[in-house]
Amino acid sequence: MANTETALKECLTSIEGATGVALVDYTSGMALGTMGGSKTFDLNVAAAGNTDVIRSKMRTMEHLGLKGEIEDILITLSNQYHLIRLLKGRGGNGLFLYLVLDQARANLAMARHQLKKIEEDLEV
Repeated sequence: MANTETALKECLTSIEGATGVALVDYTSGMALGTMGGSKTFDLNVAAAGNTDVIRSKMRTMEHLGLKGEIEDILITLSNQYHLIRLLKGRGGNGLFLYLVLDQARANLAMARHQLKKIEEDLEV
């Protein structure tokens, strides 16, 4: 089992193209931990904004009567991928991993696979 810091470090070091990662509580919008980012890319601001994305999607699913669960949400920019993975089990309810990838260096399929594996090993 990995703690938060270990899991975040693993995201940055093992996922090709990763430039930032955060563990976020979407009930409050607060980042419980961050790594990476830059002076011009504040992961705490991004974490709060992506909380709104999750809440909006959950409301839409409720209005449509959709019964499935969100695994992840992908936002594709011209030069980045933003991957939001909702955590399941072991205290992960209400939490998500937020991963920023440099599109030129990332393999999206592998990043999704590795993020899922890191989620499974994460002890919150």
